[in-house]
Amino acid sequence: MNTLYIVATPIGNLEDLSFRALRILSEVDLVLCEDTRVTKKLLDRYQIKTPTLSYHQHSKLKKVDYILELFKKGKNFVLVSDAGTPGISDPGNKLISEIMRQLGIQVKIIPVPGPSAVIAAASISGFPMDKFIFLGFPPTKKKRKKFFEEMMNSKYPVIFYESPYRIIKSLKELELEAKTYNLKPKIVVCRELTKKFETTYRGTIEEILKQLGKSEIKGEFVVVVEGKG
Repeated sequence: MNTLYIVATPIGNLEDLSFRALRILSEVDLVLCEDTRVTKKLLDRYQIKTPTLSYHQHSKLKKVDYILELFKKGKNFVLVSDAGTPGISDPGNKLISEIMRQLGIQVKIIPVPGPSAVIAAASISGFPMDKFIFLGFPPTKKKRKKFFEEMMNSKYPVIFYESPYRIIKSLKELELEAKTYNLKPKIVVCRELTKKFETTYRGTIEEILKQLGKSEIKGEFVVVVEGKG
């Protein structure tokens, strides 16, 4: 029985790769990755020579069929995203679903856990995180109001991702929604987690907007909003 390993890779600091992940990346026949250039930097760092093949949200059905054919020939694969845990805000789940639909018990799907920006941010938030909601990236156009409205109505902490290009816009919309409900939630905003310029901002939305307004906006963001309790 051949195997697909779902391997978590570093979200910034390349030292955050487990010994098990290193071994499996070295032993499989092929590494499926979002961007082969990004994954190659990681593999080169650890002198891993395993071939790579791109698989991302725009991959056509023909690519999936090709991957399935290789599985049928007994190949063992690793699936990685550019950073973090595959299947979380990337198309990894679609590939897993299709493999299971077509090959079922002929393939073992094995997780190799590790870095996740969601969990990293949750762990340092200081909010009760025995229950929380993860909403991924806000919609870029439609349904944004509903997105932030859902956040303000949540009993539990909510975590979402945002890019440097839209972080200010999203925080302002979140602040507006909070005022609608007469709320003043505390939030934690994590920038560039595990990287050289990692920064964590804590306070009200208004306070953090002031802090961000004083610096150049760079890097990826994870935002944790306290729940209503």
